[in-house]
Amino acid sequence: MKEYISLKEAIADVCGPGRQIIDQRYVAGGDINEAHALSLDDGTVLFMKSNALSALDNFKAEAQGLEAIRNTGAIGVPEILGVGTNAGASFLLMEYISGAPRVKNYWEVFAAELAAMHRSDVSTFFGFPNDNWIGSRKQINRKNDSWIAFYRDCRLQPQFEAAKTYFTASDRRKIEYLLSHLDHFLIEPERPSLVHGDLWSGNKITGNDGKCWLIDPAVYYGHPEVDIAMTELFGGFDGRFYEAYKEAGGMEPGYADRRDLYNLYQLLNHLNIFGGGYYGAVMRAVARYC
Repeated sequence: MKEYISLKEAIADVCGPGRQIIDQRYVAGGDINEAHALSLDDGTVLFMKSNALSALDNFKAEAQGLEAIRNTGAIGVPEILGVGTNAGASFLLMEYISGAPRVKNYWEVFAAELAAMHRSDVSTFFGFPNDNWIGSRKQINRKNDSWIAFYRDCRLQPQFEAAKTYFTASDRRKIEYLLSHLDHFLIEPERPSLVHGDLWSGNKITGNDGKCWLIDPAVYYGHPEVDIAMTELFGGFDGRFYEAYKEAGGMEPGYADRRDLYNLYQLLNHLNIFGGGYYGAVMRAVARYC
């Protein structure tokens, strides 16, 4: 991943000297960054995210996450062309995904490729070499040999601490019980898996090959069930996806009993970003395990 001091430098390096932007079209998308399709004078179209200068580290982390997924060779992601700064802003430059008609058995292919990514031998530890972001919040990826300890110390505890003003004394007793008894509810996987980390319908697209590609990751080495749980938090994917993922050997017995505990992290993150409307969902999830 190359870092550039200007958009002009990036385009010259990626597409050749003298290339000019002849059209910059806004692309609807996420809540955090602006997104544009850049049309060049030779017909090339590039995709660019931009934000304040302070977002440069976010873009670097996103690029690292996409490259980690790409390096498994299991599932498609957009090609990263570079990150950098330009006219008082930061940017992430990627290939433009125009999309293609979905391949036959789209959901089954997606499930098989995701399961292959989860099976990739990528790490001996849980966490990631660097911290990154889950939405607009920092995500701590401190290395740990235990999945359960990592999930407690780097996922749930920081979110509970950030949201502490929402909780009553009774809530805090339940939370303390849950955190000290996680080993009663979660299981250690055979080995760490690379997970997307924020896998809902808005973070997948149909790629230029007609298959499902992943975008906007919050990657780390964890338990693959966190990805499957997240797919179910806001309505779920097509049923064929889950059947195919099971057939690929990607689900362990008892997953349904752990799902809400994994989604508690996402609900807490929403509570900390969007406010008290998520308090009830958080405490219902806590109560299930207390």
